Amino acid sequence: MKTIFKKIIDGELPADKVFENDLVVAFKDIHPAAPIHILIMPKKEIPDFQSIKEEDMPLIIEVMKVAQNLAKKYEITEGYRLLTNNGPFAGQTVFHLHFHLIGGKRLGALG
Repeated sequence: MKTIFKKIIDGELPADKVFENDLVVAFKDIHPAAPIHILIMPKKEIPDFQSIKEEDMPLIIEVMKVAQNLAKKYEITEGYRLLTNNGPFAGQTVFHLHFHLIGGKRLGALG
């Protein structure tokens, strides 16, 4: 069964995309935690962070480059959070690796 993110990647569901290339897609979160809240993910189906394989590393580097470029585009380079949840105990609800780029306001300390 396809995840909601795979359906977005395949064009079966709409999303407010802010970036897309052959490897990565990024779109605005529908429940933003801050003024800027963008989900960035590889198009390749990788369930979670622990499932990244050695051969996936160039793809992960591409995701990180996209995050940096979007931080510049949205003028949040002075303060943002880039995070991923790994597994249900961490709060992951969609099992397609994705990163949250969150910023645009002062963020509180974690922990």
